[in-house]
Amino acid sequence: MRILVTGAAGMLGTDLVARLAQRHEVTPVDLDVDVTDAAAVTACVDDVRPDAIVHCAAWTDVDGAEDHVEQAERLNAEATGIVARAAASAEATLVYPSTDYVFDGSAGRAYREDDPVAPASVYGRTKLAGERAAIEAHPSGTRVARTAWLYGAAGGNFVDTMRRLGAERDEVSVVDDQEGSPTWTKELSRAIEELLVVPPGVYHTAGAGSVTWAGLAEAVFELAGIECRVGRITTEDLGRPAPRPANSALVSSRPGAPRLRHWREALADYLKETE
Repeated sequence: MRILVTGAAGMLGTDLVARLAQRHEVTPVDLDVDVTDAAAVTACVDDVRPDAIVHCAAWTDVDGAEDHVEQAERLNAEATGIVARAAASAEATLVYPSTDYVFDGSAGRAYREDDPVAPASVYGRTKLAGERAAIEAHPSGTRVARTAWLYGAAGGNFVDTMRRLGAERDEVSVVDDQEGSPTWTKELSRAIEELLVVPPGVYHTAGAGSVTWAGLAEAVFELAGIECRVGRITTEDLGRPAPRPANSALVSSRPGAPRLRHWREALADYLKETE
């Protein structure tokens, strides 16, 4: 397949391009194509003539979105609609990575694809708007890949931060009242490749199982052989601008959906690969 990947220089984009390039003809674009400019996107798609587009370009600063609403809306919602319309015109499959933050966290269990959405943050609202824009523009070709708590070798992330802090300190304070599904971008890249050939729709593609941020930090220390205590604090103690769902773990109920490994198994491999 000829595959166009936007946001290719990001953490997910880097692993995704490496994965797809093993089997496909991949064109990676990043800041060289302004995805908020319809003419630029159309020109790029006309030039590449892709069979599929994976639209990774996004505003991912959850707290920053609270103060930059217009920019987050432009990149997460409006640009996604632009890319989806270009994909539809080219009759290309579209995969759009989205987020667990489209849920408010009140379910008390892992969220399935058919659960009601209710984002509490600007980031969550704009990513949900992107989902809807993509499906509206290209209903027969869009696969939404909701994922969560990403970490990978090509970008700053919680796992690497804990590994660094744990080596420097005797104790770190970590939030223990948010629960989610940690996901290695290398694992997610495999799932996205699988989504290229499944029916259109929304899919949950996150690491299996769930854990709190504090529990994840403890797992990092244990698996990396680091002696560091974890002090458990609350979201309120941390005082971040954007609200977070208390439990946004994801599980897929769709037949044929990609299945990712348990978060702890993937984490162990990531730590070995990047030690």
